[in-house]
Amino acid sequence: MSFKIDRGLFKYDFIDHHAILCVPVDADVKEIRKRYLKITRRLHPDSNLTESAAQKQLGNELLSKLVNPAYEKLSGDRTRTEYIIILSQIGKRLVQESTSVTLNTDLAKQLADAPNLDHFYKSAIAKLAQTQYDSLEQAVQVIAQVSELNLVYLMRSAGKSSTAPPPHAQPKVNSDTPQPTNTAKNTPLASAPAPPKEDSIVEQYVRRAQSLIDKNQFAQAKVELQDALKLEPKNSRCHSLIAMVYLKQNQLKMAKIHFDNALKLDPNDETALQWKPKIDKALGQQHSDHKVTSSPNNKDKQPDKSGSGGLFGGLFGGKKK
Repeated sequence: MSFKIDRGLFKYDFIDHHAILCVPVDADVKEIRKRYLKITRRLHPDSNLTESAAQKQLGNELLSKLVNPAYEKLSGDRTRTEYIIILSQIGKRLVQESTSVTLNTDLAKQLADAPNLDHFYKSAIAKLAQTQYDSLEQAVQVIAQVSELNLVYLMRSAGKSSTAPPPHAQPKVNSDTPQPTNTAKNTPLASAPAPPKEDSIVEQYVRRAQSLIDKNQFAQAKVELQDALKLEPKNSRCHSLIAMVYLKQNQLKMAKIHFDNALKLDPNDETALQWKPKIDKALGQQHSDHKVTSSPNNKDKQPDKSGSGGLFGGLFGGKKK
């Protein structure tokens, strides 16, 4: 059986492996592998003992002809890098040809106008992933829908990063209902008010990280900030925030490294100016205690740990929570 998909990026003679696995186009290897294993458990014949022979056959063909090749392409460093480069080039090309791009699903049309591009896109992908292979007969249609989302996301990202984007950077929609027109010129309503200016992707990472820090969810906040620093390694705000995360986790050396980076990039960073001297003092005390305990004449002596919750507790004025 062949699986023909003629929507989204597939329409441009391109195999959208991200759509097949239903992961965002910027997904890392861990996320890709986690998703692949979940799909494999669903599609492998040995995992579905109660299904009919026809269902098992269909699941096995989806796995062997679509899912496995997609994972092979996206799991290798070299092949994934080459693939991402091609994706970026396609996005730039489609921006130039945007007037010929049509969208068929409501979700893709909503993404085309969503003010918060990154959040809407990833939320939509995550929701579709929950049921992508529940109905094997509908799996190809879901893949096509995901690929339309990828197409819109790539176009908008390419248009946003361009210094001089073309005047019609949004794809047109394909709908049975008539589209609003400018009756004075009888042309599509391309002059409608632009959506509110959206935050950059890095700003969105920072905002989510700050929210997670406020909830004491430091591990998740660190992931957001690490992703942000991959995009903007010289962002002083990101370095300062991730330093605070390390500090909250009592990883003083890592906190010091990022506070140092923050001050190199912005000597007036208030958070780094406030906390770096305290960390330097705490690390100095830690080094001093180590020298005392390692001295031949002080084998029985231990550093004073009374009542302060250790270095972390001393820095924050209370016991570590």
